[in-house]
Amino acid sequence: MKNQSDILPKSWTLAELASALDAELKGKPDQVVTGLATLESATRDTLSFLANPAYESQLASTKAGAVIVHPNQADLCPVSALVVGNPYLAYAKASHLFDNAPHVSAEIHTSASVDVGAVVSNTASIGANAVIEAGVTIHDNVIVGPGCVVGANSVVGKYSRLHANVTLYHGVQIGEHCTLHSGAVIGGDGFGFANHDGKWQKIAQLGGVTIGNYVDIGVNTTIDRGAIDDTCIHDYVILDNQIQIAHNVEIGEGTAIAGCTGIAGSTTIGKHCTIAGAVGIAGHLTICDDVHITMRSAITRSITESGSYSSGTAMSKTREWRKNATRFRQLDRIVKRVQALERLGKKS
Repeated sequence: MKNQSDILPKSWTLAELASALDAELKGKPDQVVTGLATLESATRDTLSFLANPAYESQLASTKAGAVIVHPNQADLCPVSALVVGNPYLAYAKASHLFDNAPHVSAEIHTSASVDVGAVVSNTASIGANAVIEAGVTIHDNVIVGPGCVVGANSVVGKYSRLHANVTLYHGVQIGEHCTLHSGAVIGGDGFGFANHDGKWQKIAQLGGVTIGNYVDIGVNTTIDRGAIDDTCIHDYVILDNQIQIAHNVEIGEGTAIAGCTGIAGSTTIGKHCTIAGAVGIAGHLTICDDVHITMRSAITRSITESGSYSSGTAMSKTREWRKNATRFRQLDRIVKRVQALERLGKKS
């Protein structure tokens, strides 16, 4: 049974929040708030924030106890204000102060299977029906959720958390302070086959997966093991749900990738890139640092200069789209006609 302190809302005075968020307080220091809410739904006992100017119109009518705002909006706030240079970052920090996730005790559940050859810290938590295989090392304050499998000779670093039903194959290295959400599969075989006379010969995938520190991996995301060397995900990478990362991909520090993106094998992605949803990236490419790829783009060649890249066409009415699709199919013929006319013009 949870302790009462685990289920009661967490309360903070505005003075405490100002200190924790390094904010300037304009309002009552002893006013108490017990949760977070949007500007529209907030009540007197909740904290809200304004990070997107599109919602500025809601600020005047908010019933929040206090609002996190930029200095430019501070004078417009009708209630107490926590004034910071980056309201969205302050909101991110505040969210942890009100986190209602249940406390997990440091213990090994009686239904868990832990091999005698595994090393599990006495500060770690191993959930119901989890399997920890031989040669595994589970470091301090790790949480392995119910139904997880940690394959042979894998390592999970300090303060990392595997939510329910995460699977790590053998030889996977997880760094410190990582979060792996349910259904993530790390270290499955890469798509490696050799064709001979119409038949496929499987190639044994001899590498592993190495994941750095402070990496967040979303629900049902898959990261394949390397064919020979490891697949590598560097520090502070964030991966959304349902992403496919193939064997021997390398993703640089601080890169963020949105849901349903697929990255083919042996592609290297640089540092601090952002890749939007449903992007497809071909194999054996190099994408340099600070590249930003928009939604549903198809990347078929390397990118060597930082900046924003797109492909595909924007939404239009179906009738217009069909006309444009027909014109696109005619494009090669039109180009050849233009070139012929240009040559004719030069001769004349």
